Amino acid sequence: MAEGGGATRGHHHHGSSFSIDLGKQHQTLGPSKCYDDDGRLKRTGTVWTASAHIITAVIGSGVLSLAWAIGQLGWVAGPAAMLLFSAVTYYTSSLLSDCYRSGDPAAGKRNYTYMDAVAANLGGMKVKICGWIQYANIFGVAIGYTIAASISMMAIRRADCFHRKGHDGPCHVSSNAYMIAFGATEIIFSQIPGFDQIWWLSIVAAVMSFTYSSIGLALGIAQVVANKGFKGSLTGISVGPITQTEKMWRTFQAFGDIAFAYSYSIILIEIQDTVKSPPSEAKTMKRAALLSVAVTTVFYLLCGCAGYAAFGDAAPGNLLTSFGFFEPFWLLDAANAAIVIHLVGAYQVYCQPLFAFVESWAPRRWPHSRLVNGEHPLRLLPGGAATIRVNAFRLLWRTAFVVVTTVISMLLPFFNDVVGFLGALGFWPLTVYFPVEMYINQKRIPRWSPRWVCLQMLSAACLVISAAAAAGSVAGVILDLKTYRPFKSDY
Repeated sequence: MAEGGGATRGHHHHGSSFSIDLGKQHQTLGPSKCYDDDGRLKRTGTVWTASAHIITAVIGSGVLSLAWAIGQLGWVAGPAAMLLFSAVTYYTSSLLSDCYRSGDPAAGKRNYTYMDAVAANLGGMKVKICGWIQYANIFGVAIGYTIAASISMMAIRRADCFHRKGHDGPCHVSSNAYMIAFGATEIIFSQIPGFDQIWWLSIVAAVMSFTYSSIGLALGIAQVVANKGFKGSLTGISVGPITQTEKMWRTFQAFGDIAFAYSYSIILIEIQDTVKSPPSEAKTMKRAALLSVAVTTVFYLLCGCAGYAAFGDAAPGNLLTSFGFFEPFWLLDAANAAIVIHLVGAYQVYCQPLFAFVESWAPRRWPHSRLVNGEHPLRLLPGGAATIRVNAFRLLWRTAFVVVTTVISMLLPFFNDVVGFLGALGFWPLTVYFPVEMYINQKRIPRWSPRWVCLQMLSAACLVISAAAAAGSVAGVILDLKTYRPFKSDY
């Protein structure tokens, strides 16, 4: 993974290809004990590690806004929308996992990254468009995660303050210091070179996401018991407290929230490239996708429905930080701490494709630069027991990336809507359009055949949802801007 992706080299007859040939020295040998058929070190990933990576990437803090989303849609449309999105996500990710190898599914040429797959199957301008969308999306997610982490750290401070001073106490906290602390942590972790070395971070993050979602779920159930019954209605928040137009925008935004709570296809091929074979990588990946989407959906339904049942139409935008609950404050603190730890890991998992892209492009741009190509061993323990290899370019570029995302987060503390907008733009092309087009191309499905028509209808329906969700997010940003003061993000 860490070597894949890259800039254009026109050696394909149909336009530009995004791939680099590495490990040539082993290629003549074919597969052996230590190397795979492409001459790289043997991949060791399994259904379990692939599922851990997916769950880390998918169950983000997005799970906490699902009660709000169900609140906009109601008891009928809310859960139905979740099941629909999970089915679409699973279906398109199985189409995508078939695109990991070009030609023969068991021995064809490997595509190491999402863009490699687009280059091999579609080529031309579509590769550039895909790259721009994918990397803009990753950039947006990095900013969203920074904001979400700072909100959780502030919620810990505020929960303790409310506990001491009572629920009406003045507990204002500024987010800037927390964003800087999160950024500093990410600078350290971002020096881990590639995907295959962060599997442990993924497992810690996946455990943390279950921890805080379970606490949200438990608090929701406790609230339902305290209320002596379920709140909420069949159609969601009614027109009256909000206008007809607001109801429409919020419905769109809710669809958006649910769609983005599922999007991980942007890093699916990169995860598939860590999986060992036999059985074929596509088989393992489909099982991992089924397992992780099923686990995620059950979880989302439980958390979203418990939150809506507890608060009804007044469900907060974020179950654990919008202070739907005040007590037990130590449990809220534990949940928010788990969110922060999870986001530290998720940030790394998400940014790997972008890091790898820049780091494979730079050596080709400056082949003789010592800054770009030189590695310096750094001893962590005396006697060289633990040595890490430091590359100056990697250190500078990844640090700069984290600094930029942190500064933008401090400027735009209401980034949920902006991330919603980026997510809406990314959902249709990356989760639906490209996988469907690549699959049609790879399986040579004839135009206007029943299968082709069904696939295009699926794609069109998702485009409509994406466009509506983007419009809902823009409406949200416009509302936020009316009351906005930069660098004054205290809650």
